[in-house]
Amino acid sequence: MASISYRTQGVCARNIDIETKGDTIESVRFHGGCDGNLKAIGILVKGKKIDEVVSLLEGNTCGLKPTSCGDQLARALKTIES
Repeated sequence: MASISYRTQGVCARNIDIETKGDTIESVRFHGGCDGNLKAIGILVKGKKIDEVVSLLEGNTCGLKPTSCGDQLARALKTIES
């Protein structure tokens, strides 16, 4: 099991804690941001493959921001893949 803590940039959430087992997401927890929506993202991605979640969420924006919490999660997951 691998664990990382990713400091976000340009979004309301300050940090994302991610646990993976191989190429599968075990858990995701956002700190700050839209609590209910971000808990839902954590539930939806649990058990999914990293590359599947990256392809779904990468490039997603929030309002006029060039990124979103989902996009930040994709960026964090890409650091694990490398």
